[in-house]
Amino acid sequence: MTEPTLLSTQTLLAYLVAAGFFIVGLKRLNSPATARLGNTISGIGMAIAVIATLLDKKVVTYGTIAAGLVVGGAVGLFMARRAKMTEMPQLVALLHGIGSLAALIVAGAEYIRVAQAHDQMALASGIATQVSIAIGGFTFSGSIIAFAKLHEIMTGKPILFPGMRFVTGLTLLGIIVFGYAQVHAFAAPLDVFYGAVGLSLLLGVLFVLPIGGADMPVVISVLNSSAGVAAAMVGFVIQNPILILSGSLIGSAGIILSQIMCRAMNRSLTNVLFSAFGTATAKSAKSSAGLTVKSITPEDAAMQLAYAQLVIVVPGYGLAVAQAQHLVRELGDLIEKRGGEVRYAVHPVAGRMPGHMNVVLAEANVAYDKLFEMEAINDEFDRADVALVVGANDVVNPAARTDPTSPIYGMPILNADHAKSCIVLKRGMSAGFAGIENELFYAGKTWMLFGDAKASLTKLVAEIKGIA
Repeated sequence: MTEPTLLSTQTLLAYLVAAGFFIVGLKRLNSPATARLGNTISGIGMAIAVIATLLDKKVVTYGTIAAGLVVGGAVGLFMARRAKMTEMPQLVALLHGIGSLAALIVAGAEYIRVAQAHDQMALASGIATQVSIAIGGFTFSGSIIAFAKLHEIMTGKPILFPGMRFVTGLTLLGIIVFGYAQVHAFAAPLDVFYGAVGLSLLLGVLFVLPIGGADMPVVISVLNSSAGVAAAMVGFVIQNPILILSGSLIGSAGIILSQIMCRAMNRSLTNVLFSAFGTATAKSAKSSAGLTVKSITPEDAAMQLAYAQLVIVVPGYGLAVAQAQHLVRELGDLIEKRGGEVRYAVHPVAGRMPGHMNVVLAEANVAYDKLFEMEAINDEFDRADVALVVGANDVVNPAARTDPTSPIYGMPILNADHAKSCIVLKRGMSAGFAGIENELFYAGKTWMLFGDAKASLTKLVAEIKGIA
């Protein structure tokens, strides 16, 4: 039986310091104003933990450690700088996948080492090894599918096939059977191990394929949580306390965030993950037949905005796609120079990952005190002169309040329809990811400014500059 490896006092102290950095950094992520600092603090903590582990275990030489840090840091820096703001969700999904793959490799290597030595793990370590392998493989393949959907390598719509749930259940059962066999017989053929890895990878694919793009923020959060659980289990396998702690923090934070976003959609986590949202919802929603929309010119829209006392901007994924965040901020600055007030209303599930709109607006240097969560801003729409909707759709659809047949009925939305006037910047009349018509677009006080958001905002900025 493998014996626990004792850590030196210096390493344990380094882990204690790293843990403090993790906790402080995670706390700082609670606010957009301190999130960047929190990320840096957590990164420092991880660097301390990695270096302390490598030095204590004497796994490699100092030169190899330095080379690994330089190469890994360079790759990470390149990916972060190369990725556009619209690509942040898929970058996050990819990073989750890489972390989970690392957990799978470490746990798998430990299993193979013990099996080839005809040794025996303690029951707890054996279970942790199998859980690491299963969750690591599941999260890796699921993250890759999420990346492909978000990057539009494959369709973002739910993908299903006849008998899919049966196949998924059978795959899960196979993982359990293989895992049980390996826990109780470490000298079992390695074919069983490879079979467990293959089924875990298949389960991740089957899990994410049926989920539509509208639910990707929750999926990313769930994958983040499962990646943390995989890391924590690996910590038990290699008896590393800082890995257990950091994985537990990530796992718990991810699942809490998932629940928060589900409440923002008035849906349960199981409904989000297993209902294939958006597959055939248009038939259950009210028809737009006979309804008309009113379009507005940039000149008339600029006149409304220039003389408004309060403008509430509602950003959505279309804003990020058009990379128009800098123009939104410039427009807001112009309105404020004319004596108006500008606020930004951020729905919890706007965009394609948690906090996506906060990140996009922060990149354009929009002041943090102008960003408001749904609960804090919704009552303000009643006194707003203009609600400016840029690239948002389902999160401002009044059908969530008025149409019991709508698939989004009961979902809390931003009250853009309560403003005195609503201007929507949109390319056309296509439906959002929920696959239904937006009642807001046909409302009497809504005006549609059609065209690319960036081009439309450029015209609005120019027109307002020209108003005396």
